[in-house]
Amino acid sequence: MSSSSEQAAQGARLARWRIWTFAAGSALMLAAAAGYSLYAAQRHTAEVAASPAHPFSSSLPLSGAPKILYVFSAVGGDQDHLAESPASGVGAPSFFALDCARAYAAGQTVVCLGTNGSLVQTQYAEVYRDVSGKTTLLDKIELPGIPSRARVSADGRLVAWTVFVSGDSYNGPQFSTRTGLLDLKTGTLIPSLETFTASVDGKPYHAVDINYWGITFERDDEHFYVTMGSAGKTWLMLGDLATHTLSSVVENVECPSLSPDGTRIVFKKRVSGNLSTPWRLYVLDLATLKETPLAETRSIDDQAAWLDDDTVMYQVPQTSGSGYDIWEVPADGTGTPRILIRNGSSPDAVGGS
Repeated sequence: MSSSSEQAAQGARLARWRIWTFAAGSALMLAAAAGYSLYAAQRHTAEVAASPAHPFSSSLPLSGAPKILYVFSAVGGDQDHLAESPASGVGAPSFFALDCARAYAAGQTVVCLGTNGSLVQTQYAEVYRDVSGKTTLLDKIELPGIPSRARVSADGRLVAWTVFVSGDSYNGPQFSTRTGLLDLKTGTLIPSLETFTASVDGKPYHAVDINYWGITFERDDEHFYVTMGSAGKTWLMLGDLATHTLSSVVENVECPSLSPDGTRIVFKKRVSGNLSTPWRLYVLDLATLKETPLAETRSIDDQAAWLDDDTVMYQVPQTSGSGYDIWEVPADGTGTPRILIRNGSSPDAVGGS
């Protein structure tokens, strides 16, 4: 076979792989979204019949000793309520009145993504500020789809969310994602990052199938990282709120989460075409772009969070039961994963001040 023929064949194989990869990813998103819809309906039925097993507090202590804020996942009256446990994971949790599918907190600001109703559902993002033990609702935003990811900037000014949506013409019956953010200082609401101008490898990038998901904020309240997906590929993008632009950093990065010291990103990397085990957690050094696989070898479908500068945490579906457990693993590729908190999801490190 001639060189040109070989190149053409390789190009065709690559194109088929990218199309298959994108379809596989869409199928996974569809399964996750459909699964959540069923779960939400079942949860509503269970909650009607169950009463809280623990007293709920109306305040959210986000300062003081280091703690882990998370969504309680065990079936019953406490399910999907926010809870806090010591950062060690040892000790009885405290429970709060907020009922969330996904949550995150920083700088005294809490975002709670939730769903109302069972058969006919509406989705929302509630933004709260907790100061001196008093929790105040700042805003409630109607969301266009099923809650998936949530983040708050370190000082509590910026709030972001990602949801699954359906009905995009280019994607047929599959689900797409929609990522938006709110600036609490200016009141600016950006319903979708798809209004930003994107560039890949320094060149403008335009496509009808662009999706964004999983924001993580820099400390300057101007820049952030997010995943962009298009044409069967994903990129880590650096966003600029002042210019409304997004620039590619590196390929094959999903659900980034910036370390407390701002030097590294933990993310899920697609390592396999197997639908049951497509991802593995990696840490990216932003200065060198060196990638380090973590000791967690299971396929983790989550936007991991940082417990501290040396440790990441993430949710894992329980092997028995319908909930999740929160696991931790060293961020340098060493060590062994271990359970940090049972019956928890959407973990977030708070306190320490």
